[in-house]
Amino acid sequence: MPLDILVQFGKKVREERHKQRLSQEQLAEKAGLHRTYIGMIERAEKNITLENIHKICKALNFNLGALFKDFND
Repeated sequence: MPLDILVQFGKKVREERHKQRLSQEQLAEKAGLHRTYIGMIERAEKNITLENIHKICKALNFNLGALFKDFND
């Protein structure tokens, strides 16, 4: 079972991606990551590194701190 923070993070990435009307493939290209990796993050199947969190935030033009703003403990 994935950790709750992975689920919350994946949901937030998906929400932001949808707001910007990006496909997983488009986000992956902008972030320099693989499309399947983005899907795995959104489904909480991968424990993402800080380096890749930063890449995704830059690709979404999203503040790193704001990404975690509403997370539950």
